[in-house]
Amino acid sequence: MSDEKLYELVCHVSNEIFGKDFLHSAYFNKRLRTTGGRYMLRSHHIEINPLVFEKYGMDELVGVIKHELCHYHLHIEGKGYQHRDADFRALLQITNSPRFCSTLMERKVSKTTKKYTYKCAKCSLLYNRKIRLNTKKYRCGKCYGDLILVSLEKLK
Repeated sequence: MSDEKLYELVCHVSNEIFGKDFLHSAYFNKRLRTTGGRYMLRSHHIEINPLVFEKYGMDELVGVIKHELCHYHLHIEGKGYQHRDADFRALLQITNSPRFCSTLMERKVSKTTKKYTYKCAKCSLLYNRKIRLNTKKYRCGKCYGDLILVSLEKLK
C-alpha cells in the first residue's frame, strides 16, 4: 500500500466513523518499531508502521488509524487526547477503536539467562537476582550482614 492510498483510507475512516474531515498528512514510517502508529502534536500528521498492514492486514490497519484519529480529533478540539484522559477513553469506546495494537516485534530472549543466589552471612536470608551484585557494596536488607554468592545457575 502506498502513502497516497493510506491518506485516502485515513480520510475515508475520518469521514465515516468520526463525521469530520482529516486536513493533514498521513504516511507510513518504516522507522517505527514497537508502535502501530503515532500522532504528531505539532504538525498534526499521522504516521503508521507499515508492519501493521504487512503482518495483520486491513482490519488491524483500520483499528490503528481509528486510534490515531481519536488523538487527532480530540487534540484539534482542545479536549483530553492522551491515553489517560477520560475524553480519549470515551471516544475509543464510541468509535470501537483498539486501545493497543497487536505485537509487531518479537521480544529478544537471551539463550541463557543467569540467576545469582546470594546468602547473608549473619541471618542466612537468601536473595535471588538476575544481575550480579557487588558484595562489597551491598549488604543484607534485614540485618546488614555481608552477602556471599552461593550459586550461579544458567537457565534455558
